[in-house]
Amino acid sequence: MHGHPLIARLPESGGFPVFGFSHKAMATVFEILIRHPDAAYARKAAFEAFLLIDRLEGEFSRFIPNSGVSRINHAGVREPVQAGADLFECLCQAMAAWERTGGAFDVTAGFFKGGRDGKDREGSETAIGMDALVLDKSGLCITKTRPVMIDLGGIGKGYALDRAAGLLQEWDVETVFLHGGTSSVLARGCPDGCKGWEVTISHPGDRGRILQRFVLRNRSVSGSGVEKGFHIIDPAHRIPAREALAAWAEAGDAALADALSTAFMVMEWEDVKRLCSDDPELKAVVVKQDGAVLSVI
Repeated sequence: MHGHPLIARLPESGGFPVFGFSHKAMATVFEILIRHPDAAYARKAAFEAFLLIDRLEGEFSRFIPNSGVSRINHAGVREPVQAGADLFECLCQAMAAWERTGGAFDVTAGFFKGGRDGKDREGSETAIGMDALVLDKSGLCITKTRPVMIDLGGIGKGYALDRAAGLLQEWDVETVFLHGGTSSVLARGCPDGCKGWEVTISHPGDRGRILQRFVLRNRSVSGSGVEKGFHIIDPAHRIPAREALAAWAEAGDAALADALSTAFMVMEWEDVKRLCSDDPELKAVVVKQDGAVLSVI
């Protein structure tokens, strides 16, 4: 999933310095900003977080032959596949987002590149719908009831940010800002003298036009868009999403924000507003193809 950049401004305050570390993973660059008195300690903590992200990529990538996702994709219908704890949890969160968005977010749609004839880009029979996945918590097993394929591109980075932030907390790193390719950001803690980490989003047609400024504290913002092509599939119609240029979602955790920004690209605006009304913690910004900017802030 490619999103439109979210730009973070480093806090200008006293107290501990901010150390930045970057790492390539999941076809993008992750960055971690840590506010801490000890540079060496911050570096070690960031290194462990990046190792965790690499391990998650090894399970989540459909391009790695022996990954958990690949094993599920290559498994036959009714053939159970045992998953690692992180892959299973990520799929559970994806299922919850699928239910919450009325099917607008669907990890079985990301792989689908065909048309309405029910065939994928290689011409083989495929299906769409997370209701075809049976998640057995007792054995951490996933079973397909139809020949679906999964792609975690719309939630994997967000989940990785959440897990990395959790690991850093175990290292007693409380004030940290993480992003994956600038399209998903997660802020934990609050820098000295600040209300939070400031993030801005800009109009995809005019980068100099700021659409919204977020001040994040224990919050996440994620963005999706068509800047690099119409790659987001509308699960209901099995065609690329073309109604929106970009969409952003703010939520308490990065996995949910990641999933919702993808869903907002295909959802009717009334449905987006209803979702945000049901949960006041959620925020949304959508730029339509005609340039109109819609928001629930």
